[in-house]
Amino acid sequence: MNAGSDEIWPLIHAERKALLADVRQLAPEQWTVFSLCAGRTVRDVLAHMAATARMTPRGFFVKLAKAGFNFQKMTDREIHELTRGRPTATVTAFADLVDATDHPPGPDPSWLGETVVHAEDIRRPLGLPHDYPERALTTCADFYRSSNLLIGGKKRVAGLKLTATDADWTAGEGPEVTGPMLDLLLAITGRPAGLVGLTGDGTAQLRERMPHH
Repeated sequence: MNAGSDEIWPLIHAERKALLADVRQLAPEQWTVFSLCAGRTVRDVLAHMAATARMTPRGFFVKLAKAGFNFQKMTDREIHELTRGRPTATVTAFADLVDATDHPPGPDPSWLGETVVHAEDIRRPLGLPHDYPERALTTCADFYRSSNLLIGGKKRVAGLKLTATDADWTAGEGPEVTGPMLDLLLAITGRPAGLVGLTGDGTAQLRERMPHH
């Protein structure tokens, strides 16, 4: 069961609050651990989440123009701004925005996806388990597998059948990839860490389609 648009923002706010509770417990050395997001530390990812939560569509285009319409450069600048000083400054910035509903241009499911996937980008390398709501995971997976924008999820899982072992969710036709819903979501979004929990004839094909950094 997917979340309707009126349920998406309450889910986003709840997941931000859950992540905030986790990151408030981190030891200083944990902030420099690399996240699942290639080349970014745990602190970088939290800064990116704060930057996204304070961004309006107008602000997005202004900042993108200032970065010469280079999305990566704009993102790097935002992260740099929100990782000055001590990690507590980044936590405070994120805490101030947990209930925000501002966002760059894009459909609501993409902001739920940003929240859930980036939260796991932070948690998994730190060994922090979290029970994400099933409807949050299935909503994100359905969104990413039907879109190639930025993440290329549609292309990555084309011709494969994805089946969750812990949720009532299946999608696509072809060689099967089976596993926990969260691992399927990570794999759709190009995180090799998600492959660990997956099995089936389509897994090797999915592995080959992961980003190479």
